[in-house]
Amino acid sequence: MARYKDEQCRICRREGQKLFLKGSRCYSDKCSVARRNYGPGDHGQKRSKLSEYGTQLREKQKTKSFYGVGEKQFRKYFEMASNKKGITGENLLQLLESRLDNVVYRLGFGSSRAQARQLVNHAQFDVNGQKVDIPSYLVKPGDIITVREIKKDNKTIKENIELNAARPVPGWLERDFENLTGKVVRLAEREEIDLPVEEHLIVELYSK
Repeated sequence: MARYKDEQCRICRREGQKLFLKGSRCYSDKCSVARRNYGPGDHGQKRSKLSEYGTQLREKQKTKSFYGVGEKQFRKYFEMASNKKGITGENLLQLLESRLDNVVYRLGFGSSRAQARQLVNHAQFDVNGQKVDIPSYLVKPGDIITVREIKKDNKTIKENIELNAARPVPGWLERDFENLTGKVVRLAEREEIDLPVEEHLIVELYSK
């Protein structure tokens, strides 16, 4: 899948808000949005008013950036959400939250979703005792995520555990840093997803 290879801070500046794509840097004085709160490029400071379509499109692009998902895969998630019972927009966010890379980030083993995706790609985790190296793997209630035995001395994971020890874990997850494990208690509910996303705009965009 094609991925955005340019400077990630440009994405935040384009959206005009922090998307927390670079972990601890986003909370520091080095954050580009804090230093240059305008769009990238020669015309970045000349923000034009968006049309209804433009607003919907930006919301979709922002959500894709949050989770590091490409267009083809994002549309697949939307189709899955549409076929499930319940509210389509909430189903969509629930599916995105259920990605293994997001769960690894939420548990605190990764400092950002991008880093968590890389850790999963490098086969650092087991799910229910089996190695899983697919970031888009969708977890289910009852799944146990564990740092693989041969990876427990990973320096990056150790640093993240120390850094994120006080970071709260969503109510749909349980974390045990001592044993380097996490558990999916249930699927995420909308009020537990703390991202500034207006999912109804995405539904309106795809429904045209």
